[in-house]
Amino acid sequence: MSKLILIDGSSYLYRAFHALPPLTNAQGEPTGALFGVVNMLRSTLKARPEYVAFVSDAPGPTFRDAMYDQYKANRPPMPQDLGAQVEPMLAIVSALGFPILRVTGVEADDVIGTLAVQAHARGIEVEISTGDKDLAQLVRPGVTLVNTMTNTTMDDAGVMEKFGVRPEQIIDYLTLVGDSVDNVPGVPKCGPKTAAKWLAEYGSLDGVIANADKVGGKIGESLRAALPQLPLSRELVTVRLDVPLEQGVEALKLRERDADKLRELYTRYEFKAALKELEGGESAAAAPVPTAAPAVAPAQPADDLSGPGRYELVATEAQLDAWVDKLRSAELIAFDTETTSIDAMRADIVGLSLAVETGEACYIPVAHDFPGAPAQLPRELVLAKLKPIFEDPARPKLGQHAKYDINMLSHYGIVLQGLKHDSMLESYVWNATATRHDMDSLARKYLGYETVKYEEVAGKGAKQISFSQVDLDTACRYAAEDADITLRLHRALWPLLEHVPRLRSVYEDIEIPLVPVLAGMEQRGVLIDVASLRLQSQQLGKRMLELQQQAWKTAGHDFSLDSPKQLQSVLFDELGLPAKLRTPTGQPSTNEEALEAIADEHPLPRLILDYRGLAKLRSTYTEKLAEIVNPRTGRVHTSYHQGAVATGRVSSSDPNLQNIPVRTEEGRRIRQAFIAPPGWKVMAADYSQIELRIMAHLSGDEGLMRAFQEGGDVHRATAAEVFGLAPEEVSANQRRAAKAINFGLMYGMSAFGLARQLGVDRGEASDYMARYFARYPGVHAFMDATREQAHRDGYVETIFGRRLYLENLTNRNQALRAGAERAAVNAPMQGSAADIIKRAMISVAAWLKGRDDAHMLMQVHDELVFEVHEDAVDEVRAAVVARMSGAAELRVPLLVEAGVGANWDEAH
Repeated sequence: MSKLILIDGSSYLYRAFHALPPLTNAQGEPTGALFGVVNMLRSTLKARPEYVAFVSDAPGPTFRDAMYDQYKANRPPMPQDLGAQVEPMLAIVSALGFPILRVTGVEADDVIGTLAVQAHARGIEVEISTGDKDLAQLVRPGVTLVNTMTNTTMDDAGVMEKFGVRPEQIIDYLTLVGDSVDNVPGVPKCGPKTAAKWLAEYGSLDGVIANADKVGGKIGESLRAALPQLPLSRELVTVRLDVPLEQGVEALKLRERDADKLRELYTRYEFKAALKELEGGESAAAAPVPTAAPAVAPAQPADDLSGPGRYELVATEAQLDAWVDKLRSAELIAFDTETTSIDAMRADIVGLSLAVETGEACYIPVAHDFPGAPAQLPRELVLAKLKPIFEDPARPKLGQHAKYDINMLSHYGIVLQGLKHDSMLESYVWNATATRHDMDSLARKYLGYETVKYEEVAGKGAKQISFSQVDLDTACRYAAEDADITLRLHRALWPLLEHVPRLRSVYEDIEIPLVPVLAGMEQRGVLIDVASLRLQSQQLGKRMLELQQQAWKTAGHDFSLDSPKQLQSVLFDELGLPAKLRTPTGQPSTNEEALEAIADEHPLPRLILDYRGLAKLRSTYTEKLAEIVNPRTGRVHTSYHQGAVATGRVSSSDPNLQNIPVRTEEGRRIRQAFIAPPGWKVMAADYSQIELRIMAHLSGDEGLMRAFQEGGDVHRATAAEVFGLAPEEVSANQRRAAKAINFGLMYGMSAFGLARQLGVDRGEASDYMARYFARYPGVHAFMDATREQAHRDGYVETIFGRRLYLENLTNRNQALRAGAERAAVNAPMQGSAADIIKRAMISVAAWLKGRDDAHMLMQVHDELVFEVHEDAVDEVRAAVVARMSGAAELRVPLLVEAGVGANWDEAH
């Protein structure tokens, strides 16, 4: 039978754009979406279709816009980088020999629908290549949908499996659910499950409308209120099957490719492997890889990673034993815990889920306690049977944010060993900025799979119930899916990392070994002097009151310092100060940056800033820390995040230890409340000027390296070089200027910024910078080379190979482009510093393993904080300094300073 392949070109382009990092060629032209489209088209060519068409949206409004002026009103404009790739895409598609169809006044879907019906009527098999759910309405015997990104096919049974309705009910289904992206109004609060349920009960949309008065509750009210607009919604989601076309199916034959044109295009966009194939050097099955590609694209996994799963509720010991047998012979064990709280240090386990093959998983409930809950296996029994497997380092484990589950198991005496993979970290290392790294986001991006959301099973807001209250069947569907999707994500993501040795090393040698280290720090926690904090809180409150009185006196009347509206009135209406920054609605801004900008023009902005600073310390630390002491341990336990900061930095929350100021008296007093128990000391080990040392290493500048190698005051040495003086002749102001340049350059500081920081005119600041670059030419060359690499590749790298992708490098907005270039220069320093301290933590933790006289408690920026028994201080300090100093081999020394005291502040 003949076959027609209809390619949804608009879907291809958007999906490729969002699936790949922001790639560019040497000229800075965006190529990421183009690269993805070429890959998918070459896959289509392998099928050697008799008939084929590349269908794309034509510019301009369609009949749906005329029908409903709010149609697609919520859609943001096409990103500039994507728009720039439309014409090159069409040029490559045409050169490959694909007929291109763009019909004015309708959408690509309507052209595809019309051709599908025409071909089907002539007995031609139709395959629609798309990721668009709306086209499921076209499925019938002989017409299927193919998702080229997940390598899955959807026929009649597939539509029923995915949506819960038959293909002929899809239009009605879409009408009821609506579409927030296209701004098609559906029935408010009617989700996919409700729509499928109504259509199963009443047969069609007309049947639902006819029986609307029988639907009870709030959803029934929503349905009845939506009845007048449902006919319009149905028209909007219905794909037209009668678009007048200039050419029929018989004209849609693949033409001979234009090799000369392809050669020109592949060369321009640097698709080297595609060019090699064109010249006969590779098989057509190979994927083209531009020089800016993030990796060689691996083969698509053989198993279906987006289909439904089969999940087993484990209710008997025999079932549990059968799963234990599976675990013993598994190559990789995906596991997850369901608990009573997201706070791992306060939660209890409610159940566990396991998977060893994609598409199959189980849920073992152990503590569901809703009224009438059926008997479950005892938690002690389940954990006792799983403990030998969890603690066996020879049995590889996989988690999604596994650190949480490691902490949960630790409450029950299980020390997890053999963590081999973490799908969250696989995504984070592959591309930290491509998406959020939670399971729902990853499943959507890398699998094309919509997971069951927690709110769907437990509710949300004030009505949300504990997972222990969720019925077992629902809990199984949600929890077992977690383990299954974790395994599927690994199957999709690990092949990407495997093909890039340096990224694989970052993942295997830094991120995965760090997981148990951070888990151990979280479990240990830190001791807090609660009485001291309460006293500080009172004192901060008193000082805030004094600042409030001063502000009122300065303004001439009372007003609320916490009210932006009142503050706007006082600063800009009464005092007439300039509004240098504005809110998105055009109002004068009173945020920190805006107040700093006018702080030199009147005393009131500075008083407000001081007041806010104290208020933040009081609410975030002096009051909150005392409240979050864990009753189980008597300590405060922060949560560390590996997948949150694009540069690779570890961040913390609840409490955020990164934001306690170190240079203010109030901040230092808060650190005094972080104490050691009797007989112990707090030790703080801090890298000295690590990012500046990394700059010296990466730039290879002889003068800057010499300043560090000689071991003196690097800022004084820099000032001596810049001003042509002997080091002892450098004044305090000259040293301050050199320090500002040294650190400012790493953050892309301009002459204007330097002038503002030093309080000098712009000309003098420019002169300082010119002298600096004249004395340190290697730094200037490094900055230029880094910007060039960023434009060429779309990313920069750390010393160890972590990739840091940068948006806006080709943005037409000069300010955004300049910001991206500044970030490109800074990212290798910040990212390398992050990698180094992570390597240090892994090394130190390995040395501390088995000791009970020292514990690593905190990691804050470039500093590690320990609790050390007073008898072991000297030994531990020497070992920690040695391991931190040896965490990287740089061309300059890595200097570590370690102090000891009764509290964190004293240890500095």
